[in-house]
Amino acid sequence: MATPKKANGNNKDLEDLLLDGLKDIYYAEKKILKALPKMARGAYDEQVSAAFQKHLAETEGQVERLEEVFALLGVPARGKTCPAIDGILEEGSEILEEYKGSPSLDAGLVGAAQAVEHYEIARYGTLIAWAAALGKEDVIELLDATLEEEKATDDTLTALGEAGVNERAASQGAA
Repeated sequence: MATPKKANGNNKDLEDLLLDGLKDIYYAEKKILKALPKMARGAYDEQVSAAFQKHLAETEGQVERLEEVFALLGVPARGKTCPAIDGILEEGSEILEEYKGSPSLDAGLVGAAQAVEHYEIARYGTLIAWAAALGKEDVIELLDATLEEEKATDDTLTALGEAGVNERAASQGAA
Protein backbone atom coordinates (compact mmCIF):
# COMPACT_ATOMS: atom_id res chain seq x y z
CA MET A 1 0.00 0.00 0.00
CA ALA A 2 1.35 3.42 -0.93
CA THR A 3 2.02 5.99 1.76
CA PRO A 4 -0.67 8.65 1.55
CA LYS A 5 0.52 12.09 0.54
CA LYS A 6 -0.70 14.85 2.80
CA ALA A 7 -2.91 17.54 1.35
CA ASN A 8 -0.11 20.08 1.76
CA GLY A 9 2.27 17.94 -0.29
CA ASN A 10 4.42 17.02 2.73
CA ASN A 11 6.21 13.72 2.12
CA LYS A 12 8.08 13.57 5.42
CA ASP A 13 8.51 10.04 6.68
CA LEU A 14 9.49 8.15 9.82
CA GLU A 15 13.17 8.79 9.21
CA ASP A 16 12.44 12.54 9.21
CA LEU A 17 10.47 12.12 12.42
CA LEU A 18 13.38 10.20 13.99
CA LEU A 19 15.80 12.98 13.03
CA ASP A 20 13.48 15.64 14.43
CA GLY A 21 13.16 13.66 17.66
CA LEU A 22 16.94 13.29 17.89
CA LYS A 23 17.38 17.03 17.41
CA ASP A 24 14.80 17.63 20.12
CA ILE A 25 16.49 15.36 22.68
CA TYR A 26 19.95 16.68 21.73
CA TYR A 27 18.75 20.20 22.54
CA ALA A 28 17.20 18.88 25.75
CA GLU A 29 20.37 17.12 26.88
CA LYS A 30 22.44 20.25 26.24
CA LYS A 31 19.99 22.34 28.30
CA ILE A 32 20.06 19.73 31.08
CA LEU A 33 23.87 19.97 31.12
CA LYS A 34 23.48 23.65 32.01
CA ALA A 35 20.77 23.07 34.63
CA LEU A 36 22.34 20.20 36.61
CA PRO A 37 25.22 22.19 38.17
CA LYS A 38 22.74 24.80 39.41
CA MET A 39 20.57 22.08 40.92
CA ALA A 40 23.59 20.41 42.52
CA ARG A 41 24.71 23.70 44.07
CA GLY A 42 21.19 24.55 45.21
CA ALA A 43 20.51 21.23 46.94
CA TYR A 44 20.83 21.16 50.71
CA ASP A 45 21.17 17.39 51.12
CA GLU A 46 24.58 16.05 50.09
CA GLN A 47 23.02 12.91 48.58
CA VAL A 48 20.73 15.00 46.38
CA SER A 49 23.65 17.15 45.28
CA ALA A 50 25.76 14.05 44.58
CA ALA A 51 22.95 12.52 42.49
CA PHE A 52 22.83 15.65 40.33
CA GLN A 53 26.62 15.67 39.96
CA LYS A 54 26.64 12.00 38.97
CA HIS A 55 23.92 12.59 36.41
CA LEU A 56 25.86 15.53 35.01
CA ALA A 57 28.72 13.17 34.10
CA GLU A 58 26.21 10.69 32.62
CA THR A 59 24.54 13.44 30.61
CA GLU A 60 27.88 14.41 29.09
CA GLY A 61 28.19 10.80 27.90
CA GLN A 62 24.62 10.87 26.62
CA VAL A 63 25.39 13.93 24.50
CA GLU A 64 28.40 12.10 23.08
CA ARG A 65 26.22 9.07 22.29
CA LEU A 66 23.72 11.29 20.49
CA GLU A 67 26.58 12.77 18.47
CA GLU A 68 27.52 9.19 17.51
CA VAL A 69 23.92 8.57 16.44
CA PHE A 70 23.93 11.67 14.24
CA ALA A 71 27.24 10.51 12.71
CA LEU A 72 25.80 7.06 12.02
CA LEU A 73 22.88 8.71 10.25
CA GLY A 74 25.24 10.95 8.27
CA VAL A 75 23.84 14.24 9.53
CA PRO A 76 25.36 16.99 11.68
CA ALA A 77 24.53 16.95 15.39
CA ARG A 78 22.18 19.89 15.83
CA GLY A 79 19.53 20.65 18.34
CA LYS A 80 16.02 21.86 17.71
CA THR A 81 14.31 24.05 20.28
CA CYS A 82 12.24 21.90 22.60
CA PRO A 83 9.53 23.88 24.41
CA ALA A 84 8.73 20.85 26.59
CA ILE A 85 12.16 20.66 28.22
CA ASP A 86 12.36 24.44 28.41
CA GLY A 87 9.15 24.43 30.44
CA ILE A 88 10.21 21.57 32.69
CA LEU A 89 13.57 23.19 33.40
CA GLU A 90 11.89 26.55 34.04
CA GLU A 91 9.79 24.87 36.73
CA GLY A 92 12.99 23.57 38.31
CA SER A 93 14.50 27.07 38.26
CA GLU A 94 11.37 28.45 39.92
CA ILE A 95 11.68 25.86 42.69
CA LEU A 96 15.33 26.85 43.21
CA GLU A 97 14.33 30.50 43.56
CA GLU A 98 11.07 30.19 45.45
CA TYR A 99 12.15 27.52 47.94
CA LYS A 100 15.73 28.62 48.61
CA GLY A 101 16.35 28.19 52.34
CA SER A 102 13.17 26.13 52.72
CA PRO A 103 13.16 22.60 54.11
CA SER A 104 11.12 21.64 51.03
CA LEU A 105 13.81 22.65 48.53
CA ASP A 106 15.36 19.19 48.14
CA ALA A 107 11.96 17.51 47.78
CA GLY A 108 11.09 20.07 45.09
CA LEU A 109 14.39 19.57 43.28
CA VAL A 110 13.98 15.79 43.33
CA GLY A 111 10.46 16.17 41.92
CA ALA A 112 11.64 18.58 39.23
CA ALA A 113 14.49 16.24 38.28
CA GLN A 114 12.05 13.35 38.01
CA ALA A 115 9.91 15.38 35.62
CA VAL A 116 13.01 15.76 33.44
CA GLU A 117 13.79 12.04 33.68
CA HIS A 118 10.23 11.03 32.80
CA TYR A 119 10.33 13.28 29.73
CA GLU A 120 13.65 11.76 28.67
CA ILE A 121 12.45 8.20 29.28
CA ALA A 122 9.39 8.84 27.11
CA ARG A 123 11.43 10.48 24.36
CA TYR A 124 14.16 7.82 24.25
CA GLY A 125 11.58 5.02 24.30
CA THR A 126 9.85 6.56 21.30
CA LEU A 127 13.11 7.11 19.42
CA ILE A 128 14.10 3.49 20.02
CA ALA A 129 10.74 2.29 18.67
CA TRP A 130 11.15 4.44 15.55
CA ALA A 131 14.75 3.30 15.04
CA ALA A 132 13.58 -0.32 15.39
CA ALA A 133 10.86 0.19 12.77
CA LEU A 134 13.55 1.61 10.47
CA GLY A 135 15.94 -1.29 11.17
CA LYS A 136 18.65 0.92 12.66
CA GLU A 137 20.15 -1.54 15.16
CA ASP A 138 23.33 0.49 15.74
CA VAL A 139 21.22 3.52 16.68
CA ILE A 140 19.01 1.43 18.97
CA GLU A 141 22.03 0.19 20.90
CA LEU A 142 23.27 3.72 21.63
CA LEU A 143 19.83 5.08 22.52
CA ASP A 144 19.06 2.09 24.73
CA ALA A 145 22.23 2.64 26.76
CA THR A 146 21.01 6.16 27.49
CA LEU A 147 17.47 5.01 28.24
CA GLU A 148 18.80 2.59 30.86
CA GLU A 149 20.81 5.40 32.50
CA GLU A 150 17.72 7.61 32.58
CA LYS A 151 15.69 4.85 34.23
CA ALA A 152 18.44 4.27 36.80
CA THR A 153 18.56 7.99 37.58
CA ASP A 154 14.80 8.03 38.05
CA ASP A 155 15.13 5.07 40.45
CA THR A 156 17.86 6.92 42.37
CA LEU A 157 15.67 10.01 42.67
CA THR A 158 12.73 7.93 43.88
CA ALA A 159 14.98 6.30 46.47
CA LEU A 160 16.21 9.72 47.66
CA GLY A 161 12.64 10.88 48.14
CA GLU A 162 11.66 7.71 49.95
CA ALA A 163 14.84 7.67 52.04
CA GLY A 164 13.93 10.83 53.85
CA VAL A 165 13.99 13.90 51.61
CA ASN A 166 10.19 14.04 51.48
CA GLU A 167 9.74 13.21 55.17
CA ARG A 168 12.25 15.84 56.24
CA ALA A 169 10.40 18.43 54.17
CA ALA A 170 7.07 17.36 55.66
CA SER A 171 8.27 17.30 59.29
CA GLN A 172 10.19 20.57 59.07
CA GLY A 173 7.30 22.24 57.32
CA ALA A 174 4.87 21.10 60.02
CA ALA A 175 7.08 22.21 62.89
